[in-house]
Amino acid sequence: EKGNKEQWREKVRAEQAAFIKSELKLSDAEAQKFWPVYEEVQARRREAFKESFDAMKALKEDLDKGGDSGKSLDKYLSTKKKIQDLDNDAVKKYSKVLSKEKLAKLVLTEEHFRHNQIGKFGQGGQRPQSGHRPHGGQHQQ
Repeated sequence: EKGNKEQWREKVRAEQAAFIKSELKLSDAEAQKFWPVYEEVQARRREAFKESFDAMKALKEDLDKGGDSGKSLDKYLSTKKKIQDLDNDAVKKYSKVLSKEKLAKLVLTEEHFRHNQIGKFGQGGQRPQSGHRPHGGQHQQ
C-alpha cells in the first residue's frame, strides 16, 4: 500500500506542476529560477504538514485516553504556526524570482488546484486509502 500511496502522491505533484506551468506561463529564464525555489518550498511544506498530522494524531490519542492533552495541543498549534511561517517565507523567496503579478497568480493557481483535488475526492477520486493527505507539489522534469 505504501508504494501505491507514493505513486499517487507523485502523480498529484506532477499534475500540480503541469497546472502551475500552464497557468503561470513562465519564460525559460523565469522557469529556471522558479522551479528550484518551488521544489525547496514544497519539500519543506510537506515535512511541516507531516509534523502537523503527527501532532494531530498525538492530540487525538491523548483525548481518547482521557489524559492531559496540553502538551499535544501546544505541539499541534506550534506546527500550524510553523506552516504559516513557511508560507510567509515562501512568498519572500518567490518574490525574488517572480513578478508580483505572477506571484499572485501562483497563490491563486495553487488554491485552485487544491480545490480541484478536494472536488475529485468528493466524487470518488483515485486516492489511496489512508488517513494522511499529501500537501504541496513538486515539479517533475
